[in-house]
This record gives sequence, C-alpha cells and structure tokens, in this order.
Amino acid sequence: MNISEFGVWLIILIPLGSFILNGLVIRPFLPRYERLSGWLTILALAIAFGLSLMAYTTVNDAHGPVDFGTHEWLSVSGLTLSIGILLDPLTAIMLIVVSGVSLMVQIYSQGYMKGDPSYIRYYAFMSLFTASMLGLVTARNIIQLFVFWELVGVSSYLLIGFWFTKPSAAAAAKKAFIVTRFGDFGFLIALLALFAEGNELLDIPTMYEQVGTIGATAAGLIALGIFAGAVGKSAQFPLHTWLPDAMEGPTPVSALIHSATMVTAGVFLVARMFPLFEAGEYTMEVVALVGAFTAVFAASMGLVAHDIKRVLAYSTVSQLGYMMLILGLGGYVAAIFHLFTHAFFKALLFLGSGSVNHATGTFDMRYMGGLRVVMPWTFTLMVIGSLSLAGIFPLAGFWSKDEILAHAAEVDSNIGWIALAAGVIAAFMTAFYMFRVIWMTFGGEYRGGSEAEAAAIVADGGEAPEVHGHPHLGESPWVMLAPMVILAVLAVGAGFLANPPVDIGVSDKHEFGHFATGNEIVFIDELADEDKVHEAIEHAGAAPEFNWNVAVASSAVALIGIYLAYLMYGSKKVSPESMANRARPVYTLLYRKYFMDELYEDWIVKRFFYGGVVRAADWFDRNVIDAVNVKLGLWTGQVGKGLGQVQNGQTQVAGLAISVGVVASIAAFLVWGS
Repeated sequence: MNISEFGVWLIILIPLGSFILNGLVIRPFLPRYERLSGWLTILALAIAFGLSLMAYTTVNDAHGPVDFGTHEWLSVSGLTLSIGILLDPLTAIMLIVVSGVSLMVQIYSQGYMKGDPSYIRYYAFMSLFTASMLGLVTARNIIQLFVFWELVGVSSYLLIGFWFTKPSAAAAAKKAFIVTRFGDFGFLIALLALFAEGNELLDIPTMYEQVGTIGATAAGLIALGIFAGAVGKSAQFPLHTWLPDAMEGPTPVSALIHSATMVTAGVFLVARMFPLFEAGEYTMEVVALVGAFTAVFAASMGLVAHDIKRVLAYSTVSQLGYMMLILGLGGYVAAIFHLFTHAFFKALLFLGSGSVNHATGTFDMRYMGGLRVVMPWTFTLMVIGSLSLAGIFPLAGFWSKDEILAHAAEVDSNIGWIALAAGVIAAFMTAFYMFRVIWMTFGGEYRGGSEAEAAAIVADGGEAPEVHGHPHLGESPWVMLAPMVILAVLAVGAGFLANPPVDIGVSDKHEFGHFATGNEIVFIDELADEDKVHEAIEHAGAAPEFNWNVAVASSAVALIGIYLAYLMYGSKKVSPESMANRARPVYTLLYRKYFMDELYEDWIVKRFFYGGVVRAADWFDRNVIDAVNVKLGLWTGQVGKGLGQVQNGQTQVAGLAISVGVVASIAAFLVWGS
C-alpha cells in the first residue's frame, strides 16, 4: 500500500500533536493521569512507524524518489519560499530509523522514568524531539530543513537539561546549545550564499539538477558552511566537547540523541547535500580528514573514561567520524548503511547502561561489578551490543564496518590510506573500551554502587551526587527489557539481512545499496559530462565486493582489543593501574580529554574573551566612546553659549553682522567671481 503526501505529513504531525496534548492538556488539567502521557506518545510513534513503513514501500515500488510537488509558503518582494515533502530512499531509511528507535525508547522510558515528578513534561519534550527530527529528514526546502534543524537543537537543550535543578545538567544543556550554535552559524551563512546563487536552489531536488551551474569554488565554500553545521550537530572535532557532558540528561534521552536523532542529523545533512559536496573544490577531502581524525581522537578518550555513558558518548563521536570519513571518500551507501545499523546497537547499549543504573544507582563503573549474576538479561544484551559495535562477525556492525573499510581500501590515494588506517585503529580501540565496559560492569565482585560512590565523594570533600529513582540490585522490569531484546535482534541480523554479500533468497545481493541509490542518488546536473555522471553514480552507489583481507584484518584487530581488555579487566593478569603509571602523561592527556574543555572555557572564554576582548571593549567604551560624548557635549554647550551672545536682540549687533556679511560677500565675489 502506497502512501500519499498527506500520509507523510502525518508522520510529523501525529508526534507533534502528542507534544501539544501532553503539554497543554494532560499536564495542566490531568496530572493525576500522568501514565496517559506515556501511552499517548507511544501510540503516536507506533502510528508514525507504521506510516514510515508505508513510505518505504512507496519508494521501493517507485524505484526512486516520489515527487509530491511543492506548496508556496510565503512570497515577499521577489522572494518565494516553498515547502514540501522530499520522499526518496534516504528519507525512507531515516523515517524507519527515527520512528522505530524512538518507539523502543519511549516504551523503555515507561519503566525508567516511573515515579519521576516531571514524567509528563518528559514525554512532551520527547514527542517534540522526535517530531522535529522527522520533519528534518522529510524537508524538501533547505529553509524548511533549517527550521526543523533548529527545533532539534531546542528539543535537545530541553532534554539534556531536563533535571534543571542540578547545576551540572543546566550547564550541560547550555554548553550543548552554545557549542552547536557555532556550527549552525556556518550553516546559516551557507544557506544565504546558496540563496544568492539563485532562489530556486533552495529547493533540494532543483539544487540537485542545477548544482553544475554553481562554480566549483562557490560550491565548495557553501558545502564547507553546511559541513560546519554538521560538525556541530554530529559532535565532530573540534565541536565535540558538548556531547560527553550531554549525558546529564535522562538515559533514554541519551539513547535517542546518540542513535537516531540530533547527532545523526549532521551525517544526514552531508548525505542530503551530497551532490553539492561532490561539486565543491576540496570539500570531500576536508570531510574525510575531519571524520578520520575524529574517529581515532574520540575513541582514544573512551579508553580511560569511568562513566559508562561517557564511554558510549565517545563511541558515538568515533562512529560518526567513521560515517563522515567514508562520505568524504564518496561512499554514500556505506555511510548510510552504518548509520542504519549503528542506530540499533547504540540505542541498545545506552538502554543497557540505563538498566545498570536502574539497579546500582550509579554510572561510574568503578562502583559496579558482579552484575552478570543478578542481571543476566542485561548482561547478555550488552554483550550483543558490544560485539556488534566492535564489528565482530556475523553481527550487524561487522557488515557495515567492513563496507566502510573495504570502500576506503579501494580509494587509491593518500587520503584513502589515511582513512583506512584511522578506521582500523578506531576498530581496535572500540573493541577494547567496550569490553573494558563489560568486564568492569558485569565481571568480578559488586563494589557498592551509588552508596560506595557517595561515600568516596564525601570522603574527598565533595557533595554526594543525586541518585535518580530507587536503586535495587536486580534485573530491570520487562517494560525496559523488551525494547532491548528487539534492538538486540536487530543488532544481530539487520546488517546481513539488509545488505547480504551473497544472494540468500530473502533479499537480493547488495539490496540496501540498490535501494539507497534509488537509480539516481547522485543528482549530477544534466550539463555535466555524461561519462563523469555515470562514474560518480557508480562510485557513490555501488557496494564494494566483500574484501576478505580487510574483513580478516579488522576482525583480528578487534579480537586483539577484546583479548587485551580481558587481560586487564577480566583475568587481571595485566594491571591497568601499572600501565597507567607507566604512561602517566598519556593517561592524563586522555583522561583530561586533551584539555579541550580547559582550552575553550578557561583560555578562550575566560582569559581571551572576558579577560581580553571584553576588557578592551570596556576600556574603549569608557575612554573613547564616553570621552567623545562628554567632549562633544561640552563643545556643543560652548557653541550654544557663543551663538546665544550673537542672538541677544540688540540692533547694533544685528547691523554689525549684516555689515560683516556684505563685506565678506563682496570680497568673495572679487576673488572668485571671475
């Protein structure tokens, strides 16, 4: 059954309606029926997910984009803005990921957020967050996309600072909002520059068709501005610092931000504007290098973090770097395929961390341990998610990671080799830190949970942290486990079933790649050289053949990482403390996150901005602006007094002035009259 344009709009409007009902009806008038808000949100997302499946079948039947046309939004002095739905393979994939993962998260939240005094507000904000992301992925006009882009930012701010009475949560929300503004400013400048190239280019399909009319330099600069927005939202270096702090929000919020919304919006934006990036000069190289560096840079910080959610946050930044580096190498399908599989196992891991917190009251792995016995379901599900993230055969992460590395290996250039090396190094680090999490959390003996953490903090002179909910050392309820089980099934089989390297009779070989390309995913303009067009389409859309050398090498590296984590945190044959002491400067550098927070907050903000720029501006205001105003006022007063003496009403003064004027006029005529 195919979907109509109105049906696609309903995918956005139904969760938006849930936000309005929760915020304006249930919260003020029916607070006693708070559980109703959760079920309302779940129902809205279930309907949105069903409609998303219909959207997928519609695109699949059409073998490419479905054109619903546009609708005029406003027209002012020659500026005409239109809105519409862009339903193509990329949209169809993102609709399923966003609505499906969000549905699982909201079901899980019924258990995790139970008893929270702001339960209704939570579900209202989550409805708005999901609706904003769904609006972003369906937007046809870039202005329309930017509106939803900013709504995603606002929603994340509200959810990261959900427990706003905690100073750390309020600071994290503010940090996320401010840091992403820097990237969004670049996006806005690029949007204005694209408009300057032609009003019609704001329509995305039109931009695809006419991208060749934009010069390579102009296209490159516009693409870099758009990439700045993607760097901010997807927490790529150097705008990555907000994401680890964003863990102050409720764990289901973290799961949604890191798997299907917010941070994936940056990758989606680069994929959506892919033809513009290809047409630009040196932009693909910039994207690849930033992604490669971020993949290794973020993974290295995950090696030493103690907070389980922060480890997962660094993992997200690293995996987004994977997606960016392969987009920069032209591997459109590989990037979207990894985004697809990553959503399932990363949501699973975050929900698993919430399940652990539900039992222990802490996210600090140093106070966990021994949970394998009391939480067998959570343990098994977390192991599945970790294996998939590490890229171990035959789980979903293996197939998408292998496709990225195989594509990088096929690129015969220095950047290709740099990206391949970065991908392999990041794969080793990923496997190590994820199984460090497994053994620190579930292995050994229980180390006291939130009570032990609070005692240690108080002993050091600090204030005991606030504990969410009522910790109990036992398995989470089924309302939390059931979504995790579904996500675990997808973390195991989604990669192979969606894009099998061989014909298995269920789906064609490389079906995901064929669907994602939709016959014309690279909309090169009609004016371009025909051979170049076909080469670009083949390069971006073709799934590379299974590369045994890359697959074996990357798997071996991942297994070595797992084994090393076992030696250090499982069998304890290698002491983590002794290794940290031997490489203390390196450990400190990683633990302090390369001192990036100190660089931004202490040096750039406090010393440079407030200590330098603000002080200089204050001095200039007081000693120049104010001084000029004072001097001007005194001078004006003196002039006024002088003119007052002339205009005193005495006849002889008036006659003198007339005489002087006549003489001056005659003199001027005699000198310059000829």
